[in-house]
Amino acid sequence: MKILVALKQVPARDSLLRIGAGGCWLDEADLSYEINEPDAYALEAALRLKEQQGGEVVVLTAGPERVSSSIREALAKGADRAIHIEAEGLEGWDALGLGRLLAAAAAAEKPDLVLTGLQSDDAGSGQTGVALAELLDLPHATIVMAVEAAEGGVRVKRELEGGWFQHVSMPLPAVLTIQSGINKLRYATLMGIKRAKTKEVKRVTAAELGVAAAPGLRLKRLYQPQRVKQTQFLAGTPAEQAAALVEKLRFEARVL
Repeated sequence: MKILVALKQVPARDSLLRIGAGGCWLDEADLSYEINEPDAYALEAALRLKEQQGGEVVVLTAGPERVSSSIREALAKGADRAIHIEAEGLEGWDALGLGRLLAAAAAAEKPDLVLTGLQSDDAGSGQTGVALAELLDLPHATIVMAVEAAEGGVRVKRELEGGWFQHVSMPLPAVLTIQSGINKLRYATLMGIKRAKTKEVKRVTAAELGVAAAPGLRLKRLYQPQRVKQTQFLAGTPAEQAAALVEKLRFEARVL
């Protein structure tokens, strides 16, 4: 089974976040980067399937040179090889544009299974994996909590609203978007780190894939939420005050 895992590199959660001079994105000078957490769980799911069924795990990522650190981490954890789409300024690409970029590289691989994280920790649109499935014309399942090989395909467990779950059998090839927390993430071993240095990393550009730059998203302003404090005194008897408080919590604060 050939499993392709789409990874995205995002600012680390413990990074010091400052808005850049233009006011449209973060000041990258202060940032450190890591693998997007849902994508890390997608990688873990792929590695476990490989251990059970055999095959190959291929990592696919797009971005500038700095994403090489995330590629090396994925290879050290057990991925067999990687594809790096070298591209700058992807912050302005929408989910469909990114989907086209990833689909162009994925189509040449002809994978049996494509795994992505449910959403990214920075943009959080949750649309790239679904767009990728549509562009590849493959069946897909989202919010996947468990995946296991089955005869002729895979069987997945999906999380629904209200604490419900759905079990679905799917044919291959297929695309799955993985929810965080479905497995315990592994650490890269010393031997894995050494082996990663010898594994293949194929580098391609968007032009070589035949995909034109598609900055379909333009951020006009990025700013920190404003914290506002307000004090109100409620008049009347205790019963009247309680009734007024409930009304404000229900219709103004909307917490009831």
